[in-house]
Amino acid sequence: MLKNYYLKIIFILTLGIFSNHVWAKNSIESARVWPAREYTRVTLESIKAISNDQMILKNPDRLVIDLHDIDLNDDLKNLSTKILSSDPNIKQIRVAKFNNQVSRVVIELRTESKINIFSLKPAGGYKHRLVIDVYPRVDELMAFVQDKEKKDLTPSKKEIVLTAPEIKKEKTSQEALLPPQVNKNLNKKIVIALDAGHGGEDSGARGAAGSLEKNITLSIARKLKKIIDDDEQLRAVLTRDDDYFVPLHGRVVKARKLKADLFVSIHADAFTNPEAKGSSVFALSERGATSASAKYLANKENESDLIGGVSLDDKDPMLAKTLLDLSQSATINDSVKLGNFVLEQLGDINDLHKSNVEQAGFAVLKSPDIPSILVETAFISNPKEEQILNNEEHQELLAKNILIGIKKYLASNPNIAKNF
Repeated sequence: MLKNYYLKIIFILTLGIFSNHVWAKNSIESARVWPAREYTRVTLESIKAISNDQMILKNPDRLVIDLHDIDLNDDLKNLSTKILSSDPNIKQIRVAKFNNQVSRVVIELRTESKINIFSLKPAGGYKHRLVIDVYPRVDELMAFVQDKEKKDLTPSKKEIVLTAPEIKKEKTSQEALLPPQVNKNLNKKIVIALDAGHGGEDSGARGAAGSLEKNITLSIARKLKKIIDDDEQLRAVLTRDDDYFVPLHGRVVKARKLKADLFVSIHADAFTNPEAKGSSVFALSERGATSASAKYLANKENESDLIGGVSLDDKDPMLAKTLLDLSQSATINDSVKLGNFVLEQLGDINDLHKSNVEQAGFAVLKSPDIPSILVETAFISNPKEEQILNNEEHQELLAKNILIGIKKYLASNPNIAKNF
């Protein structure tokens, strides 16, 4: 009898634990907002996938999302406090209990918007995520392109000299930074797309002292843009100008829409061995990686879409054409040439991890008509290099030497610009 009694107790306890596990409500573990001019992303991270319904209402413009079987906990309640007054796309968020089964999120929009909502499975240390992307109805990128084209087509009052300067190795950095003089028939600037690696949900590599790759790459890219824009014959455009995520294919598409002549993706390397050090430059390969380490790095960088969050339904027809284009060989050769010039300059200010340009299947470099390189500035996983990567003066030096390499390449390829 006593044995049967204990068995009943164990059965009841087991049933209770099982019931709690199966029928427990889902809950939000983290709510994050990434505002930017290009779009604002709201991310709800949860234990399980979130069942939801959505509707768009007018007067005022707002998005209503009903979250099914979600507890209205503090993480979800506090979502309303994370909207900045400077957010260009979202005015405010309200969260309330709609009924026993539904928590309602109301996103009040600043204007009529394009909405993209999708779910992500666990990846990169994140659990299940519901992602809400709010885009302005007006295409900010195309408006920017059109405005720049008008400005660039305005005749310059200053005559541009015909000959290209001879660049000698003994010249000082300051002398080497003089702009390459190009064909006087040039009526548009040479456009250089600068891609600050990672961003938003995708923080990239993390240093031992807590530095995030996404912050370092953006800081270097901004500095490089500034000195490029100081040259009357060059213009830099950023694939991201703040802390938000841009899909890898989106970076390629953006560079092509902006009619970029060159593409430079900026990163900070990382490895399990903290002794690994030095700068590297990579280009695309059609035939496989040139080394095991290049293959490892390409696979690691290509995971950004899983971590940063990309809708599987977001397929751009231009991208499809880009990735299937078989005329990439000439562009890859130019990419390697560009990479060699940049790598040489990086060797003047830092150790080189590899003395030659490595090649692998980097998704972000897959543009058939734009010479593209990926620059690993140093190892953020190396404590000494992490320290110098955070140093403003060293970031300036990196930017200057990358630009010297770019200018040397342009001087050796005066017809590179699509605008000649």
